[in-house]
Amino acid sequence: MTASVGPDSVKVIAFDTFGTVADWYTGVSHVLAQTFPQIDSSQLARDWRRTYGPVLAEVEAGDREWTMLDDLHRETLERLLRERYDVCATPAQLDVAVHAWHVLPGWPDSSSGLHRLKAKYTICALSNGNVALLNEMAKASDLPWDFVGGSDLWRRYKPASEVYLGLARLMQVHPSEVLMVATHVSDLAAARSFGLRTAYVERPSEWGPEPKDEAPNPADDFHVRGIDELATQLGC
Repeated sequence: MTASVGPDSVKVIAFDTFGTVADWYTGVSHVLAQTFPQIDSSQLARDWRRTYGPVLAEVEAGDREWTMLDDLHRETLERLLRERYDVCATPAQLDVAVHAWHVLPGWPDSSSGLHRLKAKYTICALSNGNVALLNEMAKASDLPWDFVGGSDLWRRYKPASEVYLGLARLMQVHPSEVLMVATHVSDLAAARSFGLRTAYVERPSEWGPEPKDEAPNPADDFHVRGIDELATQLGC
């Protein structure tokens, strides 16, 4: 899809991380298989990921105080294992499992595509992960961020306006000069509602063996199959 506006007006490119830049299913299921060999790690990884949205919504609704994602991940996994799998995880096992999110592998096109985009644009992680998590992931998978926008900077989770507009303020640009890149239509819809441009990246295997049922919105400025393709469309 051709951009509806010229790429020269884009100054900052913000990226969702889990699923868009990093392959959470492969990284998490691999660690879970080693940590809980008695459990189907593929199913556990997907079940754990499904707890993500509801618990973030609790924080955003004010039903619970601000809590970093690492702590939410630990809490949801412990409860999931106990209630659905009848497994009482040790603190050490939970530590290892939660740390899996810090060292997720990037998709094959992520590092090279980001390096190309970095030569022309300011590239930022804009994630519900915390800064320490995102920094460690960047080191592990060669993600050359100019800026790491972790949720603990805003103490809010997407789709809160403070996340998207907070990045624009820090970068001293108009929201329309920020291109939000994600593989999740809800993330992009929120970004558009606050004036950002949007790019949808196809990640059909995000959920491993489970089909991903998601239709991108024609309102997106770009629809690409990878970050390298986005770099090509943006002239990098």
